[in-house]
This record gives sequence, C-alpha cells and structure tokens, in this order.
Amino acid sequence: MKAIENLHKTLRQRKRPEDVAQMIFEVLEGNLSSSEKNILKKATKGSLKNTFFGYTSMMQEFVTAIGVKKQIKKTIEIFKLDNKESIDYDNVDDIKKFIEEVSPIINKVVGANNFLSDRLNKEQRKEKGLDLSKRSYNKKWRLLKRLENKLIRYRREIKKIEFQKVGKHGLSHTIDFEEFRKDLNSACFIAYYNSRCNLRSVFTNTSQERAFDEISQMLLNRCKGVSSSSVLGFFKNEAKLERNNETNWWAISHIYTSQEVLNNLSDKHKGELLGRWTGILQEIADLLAEIWSKSDINRQTMIVKRGNDSTTWNNTAGAWNKARDNWMNIVYALGMNYILDEICFGKVLRLMAADVVAWHHSTGGKLDPNTEIWNKIPLPWEVFQGKENCNKELVVKYCNQAGVNPEKSGWIAPRVHGVAEFKPTPELVHGVTVSNPYLATVLKKHKYFSGKNVKPLFPERN
Repeated sequence: MKAIENLHKTLRQRKRPEDVAQMIFEVLEGNLSSSEKNILKKATKGSLKNTFFGYTSMMQEFVTAIGVKKQIKKTIEIFKLDNKESIDYDNVDDIKKFIEEVSPIINKVVGANNFLSDRLNKEQRKEKGLDLSKRSYNKKWRLLKRLENKLIRYRREIKKIEFQKVGKHGLSHTIDFEEFRKDLNSACFIAYYNSRCNLRSVFTNTSQERAFDEISQMLLNRCKGVSSSSVLGFFKNEAKLERNNETNWWAISHIYTSQEVLNNLSDKHKGELLGRWTGILQEIADLLAEIWSKSDINRQTMIVKRGNDSTTWNNTAGAWNKARDNWMNIVYALGMNYILDEICFGKVLRLMAADVVAWHHSTGGKLDPNTEIWNKIPLPWEVFQGKENCNKELVVKYCNQAGVNPEKSGWIAPRVHGVAEFKPTPELVHGVTVSNPYLATVLKKHKYFSGKNVKPLFPERN
C-alpha cells in the first residue's frame, strides 16, 4: 500500500522522471518483460537512489500560497478574542468566516473599505454603542481592511498556482487516491507522464522537449494490453487494495486526452470532462484579461519588456493552451466539432525574452508565424465576454495567410504528437543547464542567469 501511496503523492510534486521511474520499477519489477525493463532502466540509472551523491538542486514541490496566519493572530490579539484557535489559516472559507464574525464587532461592513466614506465618525460610533477612541477604532478598522485585502491576494495566488499546475499536467493533481489505486498500470503511466509534463523549460532557441517519451509509450502500452497476471503479483499481499485489473481510462484522461484514451470513455464521462474544461477555460480567460489590462504587452512581437509580469502571464497562457488542447480533443471525441463553426478559441502566446529572440534571429530564425495569427484573431477573454466572435472559418483564414497548417498546428483540431527519446533531466538555473547539482545550487543562490543583480561568488576579491 505504501508504494502506491508514494506514487500518488508525486502527482502534486515535481519529482524528476528518473526518480518516479525508480519507484515504478520497484513496484512493477516482477511483472516487467526484459524489453520493458531495459526501457525503464534508461531513466532509473539516473535516479537519486542510483547516483553517488543522490542530490538534485531542482525543487521537488510546487510553490504554495502563503496563508494569513500572521494577520489573523494579530487580529485576535488586537480584538482580544477567545476560542479562535481552531481556524485553518490556509482555508479560504475559514478566513472568510473569521472576517464575517469579527467585522460586526466594530460595525464594519465586509467589503466596505473606503477610508473616507466607510468609517464611522464619533457620533456614529456612539450611536452604535462603540466605546472606542478614534485611534483604537481606526486601528481595528485598518486591520480588518488589510485582512480582507490579504484574502483577495491569497485567493489570487491560489488560482495562479492552480493554473500553473493545469498548464503543466492538466488535472492529474485532482485525482484522489481511491481513483488512482484502482489499476496499477494506469497509476504508473499517470505518475510517470505527470513527472515528464512537469519538466522545467530549458533556455533554448529551439522547441522544448516533448513530455510523451518512449517510457510513457511503454507504460501506456501496458495499459492497452493489461491482464490480470500483470498486476496479481503486486496485489496478492495487498488485501486492502481493490483487485480491479481493468485500465482506468477515466483517471488517465485527467492527464492524457488522446483520441485513443477518450474513445474508451462513456459519453457521460466525456461530457463531464468537456464541461469541466470549459469552466476552466473561462476562469483562465478572466485572469488573462486582468493581467492584460494591467500590462503594456507588445502584442505584435510578444517580446517581454520592463513592467510586464511575464511569469504570471506565461504560466497562465500555458494553462490556457493546455486547457484548450483538452477541450478541443474532447469536442472531437464527442463528434461535436461542428461547435467550432460557431466558436473556436484561439491560442495564447507566451512572452519571449529579448535575448532568446535575438539568439533565434542570429541563427536565421524568424518571428513565429503563430504570432501573426495571434495578432489578428479576437482575444479569448473578449470571446468569453461576448465582445467578439471567433470561429473556425476565421481561424483557418488567418492560418492560411500566415502559412500555417490549421489542423496540424492544433488551431482547429487535436494536435498529434510523436514519441520522444528519453533524455536525462538536466540541472537548470533559470533555464540554463548546469552539469553539477551542487554548482547549480550555488549559482541559484547568487542569482546567476536570473536577470537580477548577481551576488559575486568571491566578494572579497572585488
């Protein structure tokens, strides 16, 4: 049971594919063919367990939003409250409830935060029975205002992190343990492919490494040809585990929505996924609209400049494109591609660093033709808001003008990918490959390749 639990935990982590492959090898070793073992060992030989130092500089967890523990404790202290120790400082509903319970103490209306018009004056405080000095009242009023604003920022950070995960691996982090444990082969594919999807971007002027590699293919093939003998050896001593040896295509569809996978789902499950991805697209569109309105992004070139929140934009754009791909896949799997004649959301381009663009041009490259399409089609959030219309005919028109195949490029149809060769996970410092993990840690600490002021490695020599 512990082995499958540890595999499930990796869905919310950023473990290296080598280390997840090692976990899978230990779980499946007795049920792998010699060829399957050889494929898996391409990764396991680089696992931390099998390397001399057993160390990586790469963070193995996603960032988490910081809750409001400090603010709530200060509020409890200032208001001299009792019996408030059961509050979950990281739970949005608990925080909201706390604010709603405390605000009436000084007759503050939640959300009314205008310092000039929403505070009570001396006469109003007396009328409400508040025996507080102006200074004491203002202190408590400001404290609650800050707490409300902190909750707004906290919610936004949670949403940004959620979208970052969606952009990397779809919905795999939402698969609960009971669903995950139903079939071992499915669980192994999901866990490994999830780790591949979570790989960081490399600083390059070429395309990024594809997530679906030869090990992913081998594990998916086991799901296609699963038999009772392939998992019985693992389950025989695990009385508490369900002995369901059928591939869990529903769980797999949370991270991998190929037509082959979706064809194994019921129309009910496909419809559920379609509704879920449509809702996610709308939420992402709202955040994109907010970022766009606050940034002076050069739509013509999509080259980042000072003042652009490129990290948030790129993470959110990645989430949009991942959600859009899944939405498109399900539309076709349901035979509902006629929807695109009415509404066909466009892709969202990421911001590019000027040095990457210059590097690309210096090697004979040109502006990505997708940028031309992006410049002409309506912005996705404007389509959701009903301000603009965007359909298949319009997208095809601009793809043809830019010399881009609208189907193979994924603008109007599911994208078809190949199988990448497995390559060892590099140690990265802001996208730059560093050969040694200890050196990578030192360079990160001193802000090398970050675009910020570097801290000298040996300041005494300067």
